[in-house]
Amino acid sequence: MKTTGVVRRIDDLGRIVIPKEIRRNLRIRDGEPLEIFVDKETIGLKKFSSIREMNELAKSFISIVNNTIGKNIFVSDRDCFLAISGELKEKYLNKNISTYLEDVMNNRKIVVEKDFNKLELVEGQQLNCTYVIYPIIMNGDAIGLVLVVSTKENLSATDEKIANVTARFLGEYVEQ
Repeated sequence: MKTTGVVRRIDDLGRIVIPKEIRRNLRIRDGEPLEIFVDKETIGLKKFSSIREMNELAKSFISIVNNTIGKNIFVSDRDCFLAISGELKEKYLNKNISTYLEDVMNNRKIVVEKDFNKLELVEGQQLNCTYVIYPIIMNGDAIGLVLVVSTKENLSATDEKIANVTARFLGEYVEQ
């Protein structure tokens, strides 16, 4: 664990303020859940991601989908790509999602691009592809995204439906 040199006092309600710069660097938003860890005399905080708890299931599920439709399938939480199946896995796995994708998620937009167009998956890197993006919704909150991406051919209506079903399945599974 790296020290920041920042010292804060606990108030009379037991609260402590995490400095804005640290929240910005770690992409911690207002109202976002943090998990608390204790080790001897150390208290640690970690961003909590419901989807991370079911990462292995997501990987298996999208692998099956990829084998069926032959397109790249991405699953993200609010910060990064947790699971990818297809040729783009090595390039994007565990990378932070772009601000464009954050906006899509926060606005709960469904985006369908049937013609080849530029998509910024991570900041500063554009990919020429066709794609569909569905937010993963759990208990009314957008907690991640499912993307179906093709760099070789146009997407079909079936690809759109698969992205929708995948996002709905993951959102409902996390709720349980």
